[in-house]
Amino acid sequence: MDFGLDIAQQRMPWTEIVSRAQFAESLGFTGVWGFDHFQPMYGEGPGECFEGNTTLAALTGVTQRVRLGLLVTGMTYRHPSVFAAEAITIDHASAGRLELSYGAAWFDKEHNELGIRLPILSERIDAFEEAITIIRGLLTTDNFTFEGKHFSVTDATLQPRPVQGPHPPIWIGASGEKRMLPIVARHADVWHCFGSPKVLAEKSLLLDGLAEAGGRDPASIRRAASLSLEGNADSIARAIDAFAAAGFDYLVCGWPPGGHATIETFAAAHLA
Repeated sequence: MDFGLDIAQQRMPWTEIVSRAQFAESLGFTGVWGFDHFQPMYGEGPGECFEGNTTLAALTGVTQRVRLGLLVTGMTYRHPSVFAAEAITIDHASAGRLELSYGAAWFDKEHNELGIRLPILSERIDAFEEAITIIRGLLTTDNFTFEGKHFSVTDATLQPRPVQGPHPPIWIGASGEKRMLPIVARHADVWHCFGSPKVLAEKSLLLDGLAEAGGRDPASIRRAASLSLEGNADSIARAIDAFAAAGFDYLVCGWPPGGHATIETFAAAHLA
């Protein structure tokens, strides 16, 4: 089992973000995870909130081993060509440590206040699949052309190629069973979803069937979930075992109220 640490990237000064990333690396976490928002999602009033991809780019210079990602990059915030170029840059700056995560976005308050268009869900999902197609194409192909309803590129080339070949692992964050899981089955290297082991085990079985129906080996899609560190040691261990039994082999640990001490206790038990 691999474990990442969500550094809870909001309402804190920059020095604390760096400190948490270095702390996670020192304890042996596989990954450091932030989020892709421009405003805090929780709490009252305005507060510090640094942009996600530039945060990852900066963290490449203050970490050495840990992999870097966002849960998850929102499709609505950038044209897919811009996101592909950013991903290439971060992958090179980190010497191949980027986890390329993607989702359809959802935070309506942020979109409304900042003037960023948030299409209705059905339109957003259609655009999301087009965006993934463009991103993969630009990361792997010269003179790439794609004509979609929402996004298009023409005879487009981005250089250099990513350090990780053919591209960084593409994570898709998704829970919807009718529209989003079929996209995961077609495009994802890693599927991430929030939920209990029982709920996610059922979704994972559905994903297996969708992948097989599309001619893809279900085992080629890695399964990732999120783990709360707020329980006692026994309940956390049981949750890990349940996720493992359901086929999940990557857990992103939420930053707990107990902070550094709680995380150190978890690391001593599970990251040794």
